[in-house]
Formats: sequence, C-alpha cells, structure tokens
Amino acid sequence: MPKLTYYGHSTCSLETEEGTHIVIDPFFDENPVCDVAVEDVEADFILITHGHFDHIADAIPLAERTGATVVATYEIATFLESKGLTVSPQHIGGGVTYPFGYVKMTPALHGGAVNLPGAEAATTMPAGLLIHFDTGERFHHAGDTALIVDMQLLKGQVDVAMLPIGDRFTMGPSDAVRAIDFIEPKAVIPIHYDTWPPLEQDAEAFKAAVGSRAEVEIMKCGDTYSF
Repeated sequence: MPKLTYYGHSTCSLETEEGTHIVIDPFFDENPVCDVAVEDVEADFILITHGHFDHIADAIPLAERTGATVVATYEIATFLESKGLTVSPQHIGGGVTYPFGYVKMTPALHGGAVNLPGAEAATTMPAGLLIHFDTGERFHHAGDTALIVDMQLLKGQVDVAMLPIGDRFTMGPSDAVRAIDFIEPKAVIPIHYDTWPPLEQDAEAFKAAVGSRAEVEIMKCGDTYSF
C-alpha cells in the first residue's frame, strides 16, 4: 500500500510498495510549517496541480537534483521542459499510465498564474489529481479549488482525499464538508490551512463537522499515513 508523508500546506509525497517516490506540489524551503529541506527529499515523479508559488516553488531544484519526471498541465510542462527538465504534459480530463498507476487531471476552480522566474506571462488552468495505483488504492489531491459540482463525478473513485479547508483562497471548512458529501471518500486529509494567519482554521472543528462521513486525518509536517 502507498505511504503518504505530509509536509504542510498542500505538499506531500507518496511512496509505493515498489519504492517509487511521488511528490505533489513541492513547497519546502520557504514553507513556514515545513522543517524538511528540498535537498533531503527523494522524487521519481513530481506532480503539480497549478503554478502558484506555494505549490511549485521547489519543482525545478527537486527535479534537477533527482532527475524526476514532472507531470503538469501542458503550459507548465512546456515551460519546465525549456529549463531542461523531463516532463509529461497532461490536461484537465486527461490521464496517463505511469509505472505506479494511472494519473488523471480533474477540474479545479482557482487562479492560473505560473509564479516561476521567466514564466511571469504564462497562465494555465489549475487541476486536481486523481491517482489510481496499480495496487488498487485510489487517491485524490484536490489542489486549490472552490467547491464545484464536478466533484460529484469523483463519487465512488476515491479512498483517500486531500481537500483544502483554508478559506479565503480556496474552499473553507463548510464547503469541504459538502465536497466530502460529493466524493464520499473513506478518509480525508485537510490541507492548505494554518500556513499563514489569513488561512487559520480549526481542524478539530472541521473533523467534528465531518462526523461519520469519513475518517479525518489531521497531519503535521513529517506525519505519515498508509492506505
């Protein structure tokens, strides 16, 4: 079964039974709730939901050091390829089979700027990530998003979901509870909260609001979860 390690904000890694390392939304060195340096992280694949700084800041140094393949929307992938990285472009609704499983990009409603030096004029659609592992587990990282009715299409396809609850820039706790009603995952990991004061939320109150809908795992940097 995959093992998930959380690094705060929206960053996590997934290690498969075969030892493949997948990093999602790499934001380490300037992440105020993360005490792990990007140079200490392993990656075979880097998956990016969108181009905002707090989701992509360490993608280039991590990929350069590890040789990881970067999976991102076409616009981000094209820019990173111009920097010499190995990329696998995808886009909303499309999926690709990788050595660890099938990755599909799902809709997200958010901004699309790409906050990397040299990419200031670039924009792209944000995405969520739906991963069906070869070992059978199903994982969804929602990225940064508002509550959208498209989430209903994920019902029955997700075992573990990472959902933002920070409000202000993404859906807040009450909308995240509604997202759980749409998706019906077995377990939920709240993300994109408490990184900075404007995103402060009571995760325990969110867990109580979820109730019996799903198991809620409240995680801090370095915590792990196996599923």
